[in-house]
Amino acid sequence: MERKVSRIYLASEPDVVHFLQVAWEKTLGSGFVITLTDGQSAWIGTVRGAEISQEADDMAMEKEKYVDELRKALVSGAGPADTYKFNFSKDSCHFSFDKNLKDVSFELGSFNLEKVANPAEVIRKLICDCLDTTAENQAKNEHLQRENERLLRDWNDVQGRFEKCVSAKEAVETDLYKRFVLVLNEKKAKIRSLHKLLNEVQEPEKNMEHERETTTHSEVTADRDAVYDESTDEESGTPPNPSVLAPATLRRDDSIISSPDVTDIVPSRKRRQWMQKNCGTEPKMASQEH
Repeated sequence: MERKVSRIYLASEPDVVHFLQVAWEKTLGSGFVITLTDGQSAWIGTVRGAEISQEADDMAMEKEKYVDELRKALVSGAGPADTYKFNFSKDSCHFSFDKNLKDVSFELGSFNLEKVANPAEVIRKLICDCLDTTAENQAKNEHLQRENERLLRDWNDVQGRFEKCVSAKEAVETDLYKRFVLVLNEKKAKIRSLHKLLNEVQEPEKNMEHERETTTHSEVTADRDAVYDESTDEESGTPPNPSVLAPATLRRDDSIISSPDVTDIVPSRKRRQWMQKNCGTEPKMASQEH
């Protein structure tokens, strides 16, 4: 069974401290046992779940919301001290509590209690429950403290490892950057050497190409001048110069000269001229020769 003890002040006796204990089995909405004492007398009462449901219906509230209001008023003591007002009549043993909302106050719940014949036993039990709760809370606090210390040690260990990882990462990055710079400089040097070698190879080719272009241009100019001179000679009636004959004519003359049959041309002509001279036909030969 779960128990909660709180300190309250009654509206009829604001200077007297009263202790209120609420104990329940499963949930507060299923019913609870309420105990009230001023240190000399004690009153006890049982509130069933049906009564809680009836109170919620009378107030036109959902049961969950009404149980939450009961928890705030009787157990946790949430909100300012003047939010809830407690009333108790020792003659009728009627206990009630109200909730104040600005200028409006309404009764949140009321229960009938019974006076305990032996209040010392109830007070003793109440004190024991308070001590047990205190010891339990202290054990929980110690456990949480140890857990916090363990988590702090783990955090320091993780932080130390993280710092080592960061340092190792920075060292690796620095080393990789240095290697990258070295490789980059080597590549740049290779590129510059290849570029220089390429320029050295292309320079003679450019010179040769320039010389070929110059030679071609000179030949074209010479051919144009030769053609111009040839046309001028034809127009003036001057016989063409044998040195500017067409290449086909030169090739044909060369073939004729190089032919094996050319060796008989000159003797046959001399024999024909000699025969014509002997026959007294010199004028005709002269005309033919011409």
